[in-house]
Amino acid sequence: MSHIEDIVDALENKISKVLHKLEVLKQTNLKLEETIQLSNKALQEQERQLVVWKDKYEALKMANSMLGSDNNKRETKLKINTLIRDIDHCISQLSE
Repeated sequence: MSHIEDIVDALENKISKVLHKLEVLKQTNLKLEETIQLSNKALQEQERQLVVWKDKYEALKMANSMLGSDNNKRETKLKINTLIRDIDHCISQLSE
């Protein structure tokens, strides 16, 4: 009988170890999921900031061109022409 008891004890020990490893892995998984969520939030914030900086850069380029800088002069003229066309379109719609 003692041989069967030894086998049962060994099996109980192995099951206990497996359950413990399972619990540790679950906790590790939760921590990793939290890390992923934090990283995703940080990435979204960085993407938002990138858009803001791109907009500021474009505005600065246009301002520099209007102040007489030769760089990006063509882009500024095109942008002004587009704005004038939009204004003309709005005026024509209002007068109808």
